[in-house]
Amino acid sequence: MKIFIGSDHAGYDLKEKILKKYDSSFDFHNCGCYSNESVDYPDFAKEVVSCLQKNKDSFGILICGSGIGISIAANRFKGIRAALCTSVMHAKMSRLHNNANILALGSRLTEETDIFKILETFFKSPFEGDRHEHRINKIDKI
Repeated sequence: MKIFIGSDHAGYDLKEKILKKYDSSFDFHNCGCYSNESVDYPDFAKEVVSCLQKNKDSFGILICGSGIGISIAANRFKGIRAALCTSVMHAKMSRLHNNANILALGSRLTEETDIFKILETFFKSPFEGDRHEHRINKIDKI
């Protein structure tokens, strides 16, 4: 499973920590940014989404200061279900019921220890399908 990860400048340090901590556990592809210099989060949301659309069985992680802007940008694209998760329960439910394919994180609003638990929960929680599948299909038709 490939995981495409991207951030703006506010999420850069957290992105680098995630890459370092989970380098041997996941097949990460760094989609930028590459420093703390100010950049625009929509550019990196678009890059991660573009990679996901070419690699259907993959996932994404997007990080900005709050997680809000970058998740809004990602959700503008067809087939993308970016979930801003601030708790383990959000991460679990976003996968079980919504089949989220992008985990959005806020580097300034969520404690780092919680972020690692959220990330692990997101990637170990499978989509339940069944009664949720038709709802996902309806979202995709919007």
